[in-house]
Amino acid sequence: MVFKRLLGSLGAGGPTVDTVLDPGAALPGGTLSGEVRLAGGSASVDVDHITLELVARVEAEHEDGESEGSVVFERFTVGGGFRLGEGERRAVRFDVPLPWETPVTELYGQPLGIVLGVRTELAVTGARDKGDLDPLAVRPLPVQEAVLEALGQLGFGFRSADLEYGRIGGKGQQLPFYQEIELTPAPQYAHSAGEFELTFLAHPGGMEVVVEADKRGGLLGGGHDALGRFTVSHDVAGVDWNTLVDGWFRQLLQSRSVYAEPHHGSRPGMGMGTAVAAGAAGLAVGVVGGLVAAEVVDEVGDFLEGDDEED
Repeated sequence: MVFKRLLGSLGAGGPTVDTVLDPGAALPGGTLSGEVRLAGGSASVDVDHITLELVARVEAEHEDGESEGSVVFERFTVGGGFRLGEGERRAVRFDVPLPWETPVTELYGQPLGIVLGVRTELAVTGARDKGDLDPLAVRPLPVQEAVLEALGQLGFGFRSADLEYGRIGGKGQQLPFYQEIELTPAPQYAHSAGEFELTFLAHPGGMEVVVEADKRGGLLGGGHDALGRFTVSHDVAGVDWNTLVDGWFRQLLQSRSVYAEPHHGSRPGMGMGTAVAAGAAGLAVGVVGGLVAAEVVDEVGDFLEGDDEED
């Protein structure tokens, strides 16, 4: 992934910058690696700093409805304090940590419609210029993938995914927004809830899974939302994820709110290879069915090209 632009704030003959991310999708809590490639212009300049910004397209609800904009959720200074000579070429390597709550943008190679980007700011001889957004792809952590695979095998379908500005109920959230994955109910839950919303809040010690159910009303009362929070470790081996996740939803539908203790058990269950195959045939089918991949790519591209830097 590369972007290249002439620094407009410096006029013609200024330096150019290419930011190249290493191939492959990154992991939440992992390392984002690449290099910033500089090419000197028609005169020597002093490079004050090179800064990377992580940017997300986020939705916000307010009294007048819903709006959409970009939010910078992390900044890293990766270089600076040197002189770039006329026509000189220089590469600045970077390895920076992604936040654990970095949203997932793809599942089994299919885009989810989540837009993340990397923007490079170059400060040269007292002037600053921000480049265009370079798309950032993020794949699920193993524990996130295990939960999603189980959902696919249990019969849930993928409806949509977005980023919501604000804080989800409870504690522990670090970013100013959270990722919400909307699911159609599996057949065994369809009589109890119209839809489910899933949020991952990962951290170094494990992950909270926040599930909200739109419960249907009965003869004696109307429907209401139920919220559950379940904690798991990053160790996915030896866990019967289908049974565990099924238990979460059954608990959730029995009460308004559920707060479960961390799960560290080692129940016998299916091998991860079988889970991957079944999950790809389950929830991933919902991704393809619910979103046309080409349309998602076009939407992402439009946002990255038309970003108005309203951070």
